[in-house]
This record gives sequence, C-alpha cells and structure tokens, in this order.
Amino acid sequence: MYHVHGVVKWFDPSKGFGFVVADEGGADILLHVNVLRNFGQSSVADGARIEILTHRTDRGVQAVEVVSITPPVRDESPVLSDFADMDPDALRNAPLEPARVKWFDKAKGFGFANAFGSPDDIFLHVEVLRSSGLADLQPGEAVALRVVQGKRGRMAVEVMTWEVAAIRANLDGDGDE
Repeated sequence: MYHVHGVVKWFDPSKGFGFVVADEGGADILLHVNVLRNFGQSSVADGARIEILTHRTDRGVQAVEVVSITPPVRDESPVLSDFADMDPDALRNAPLEPARVKWFDKAKGFGFANAFGSPDDIFLHVEVLRSSGLADLQPGEAVALRVVQGKRGRMAVEVMTWEVAAIRANLDGDGDE
C-alpha cells in the first residue's frame, strides 16, 4: 500500500466513483464511493485535498482508504451573498445541529434538511456543500449543520457528515459541539 496526497479531479456520486490526481503525478487514482463511505461520506467536492492509501491492481491504482479530506481552497469572500452582511466569526462559530437530509437536488443546486426536534426546514445550498468538501447529499443522510437565520429563513453555513462531526467533537475533547 502507498500513502498518497492529492486533489480530487472529479467525483460523481450517481456513478459511484471519481478520480484523484496525486501530488507527485502519475496515472489518475480511482476513488470508489465505498471507500468514501468507510470514511463517513457519500461524496467529495471536486478540487478537495485528499490523503489516501492506495493499492495497485491490474486495472490501475485504486484508493483503499481515505485518511483525510480538506475542502477546496477558496478566497475569503462569503460562500453566498446571503452571508455577506454577517459576522464571519458568528458563521464559523454557529453551534452544530444534528439533522437529516430531507432532499437535495444537485442539478437545482439546493435542498432541505430537518434538524432533530424542530419542524423548521433548513436550506442547503450546493455552494455551502462544496465549501464543506461535499458534492451531494442523499435523502435520509445524517448530517451536522452550522445554521444561521438568513433573509429567507434557516440556512446551513457548513455541512458535515454525522461521522465527521462526531470525530471532530472527540478530537476537540469536548464531545458536545
């Protein structure tokens, strides 16, 4: 097995796979959705930094384990114009809320989730997903959301898979984000 750092070239959740370009070059590396699911995600944003363990097969190099994913680098401008007048620290420090994806349509660029214990929908925009390192969400998927009150209601400013949020909470040592 080889330890590889690289960038997600593209990933298509509907096809169930995508490719990674290694920092040191070489042939593209196959990234299968099952490898992502073992990491706790069902998708990954194009351009995300990724650290993987790989294995060479007769058909080429394949990822066998995801070690880490870092969302694509972007400038400091707000992800959405809705966030332009909001305090960036308030956005970054909004509490995480456990939620379940109601529906998400990548082609339309948005969807909704329901926070546990609340009847209100939370708006999910595709640009927020991308800035969070994700490309798509599936109905019923458990997520953790940083939510603010926007001009049009409750909106997610960050999306994490439930597994990633739990891991981060344990690493932070407080377990109660």
